[in-house]
Amino acid sequence: MDIKRDYYEDVRFFQSGVAVFWFAALLTFLAFYPFLFKNYYVYVANYMAINVIVAIGLNILVGYTGLISLGHAGFFAIGAYGTVVLMSRFHFPFFAALLLAALFAALFGFLLGLPALRLEGPYLSIATLGFGLTITKVIGRIPFFGGRQGLHAPPLVIGPWHLDTDRKFYYLVILVTLILAAAARNLIKTKVGRAFVAIRDADVAAETLGVNLLIYKTLAFAVSAFYAGIAGGLYAFVLRFIEPEMFSLLMSIIFLAMIVVGGLGSILGAVAGACLLSWLDLELRNILSIPYLGTWLEHLSKSYFSITGVSNIQFIIYGFIMVLIMVFEPLGIYGFWLRTKRYWKTWPF
Repeated sequence: MDIKRDYYEDVRFFQSGVAVFWFAALLTFLAFYPFLFKNYYVYVANYMAINVIVAIGLNILVGYTGLISLGHAGFFAIGAYGTVVLMSRFHFPFFAALLLAALFAALFGFLLGLPALRLEGPYLSIATLGFGLTITKVIGRIPFFGGRQGLHAPPLVIGPWHLDTDRKFYYLVILVTLILAAAARNLIKTKVGRAFVAIRDADVAAETLGVNLLIYKTLAFAVSAFYAGIAGGLYAFVLRFIEPEMFSLLMSIIFLAMIVVGGLGSILGAVAGACLLSWLDLELRNILSIPYLGTWLEHLSKSYFSITGVSNIQFIIYGFIMVLIMVFEPLGIYGFWLRTKRYWKTWPF
């Protein structure tokens, strides 16, 4: 039975021996991953892990608290630029720079959470959208941050380790991702997480029961921004170069699409959505190089559309996937996983 009889059953990290087995299998696979696949797929794993961090943080805000943000690319940019600037110009060690940059992003998230006390729905979306667009414009006009030319990430040295390749950087990214995923899961099980869910379901009723909307709404924005800041700092060292145009509105929309596709209000859904859309983003950039399919798409584009439309085919597929999910599975990939488990538990009946 899935009925929980006391609070400790709900907060227990592993609900059964089966969960322990599969988690150990996952850790083993992640440990040997760089030795099983080519360097490109290690880069893909790093890219996925960073988007997983952003998606988990954004899901805390959108899926669990019910507040919408279209400005997460701004927090992502703060984390990236803050980490690089603190390391290259002020000679901070990596972990100190990453943490301070993420805390700075969290501060901006706290300030952006203040309008959430009076705004909701599309009005809050516009406010966060304005923040995301403003951050990139301001960064691009300040020479200290490299202006329009951007910044190169400094060499990444942690103790005796010089992380100068994707394979060496992989273990750091995966470790940080696992820690933040576990932290988010535990946060949702606490008093704070239950307050987030109460605000999502009915903020007036939650306030009547003693939930302080000022504290918890701003806290949700701050925590979500902190996750985006950590991811941005790691992202700077995956690409080794950052510039303002990278952190566009489209990036914020893709972040939001990840949690919608994966499943709102679910850590596993955020992970699944981030992995799927990250993989599609990288693979579909070279869709014209696919034999037969690329030739056909190019001919179709020249005949009816433009070659630019083909190069951005991933966004068409993103939209198509989201429409299909909204029509057939509103809970996203996580909902599909729940239905699959339920089917096999009762099979063949």
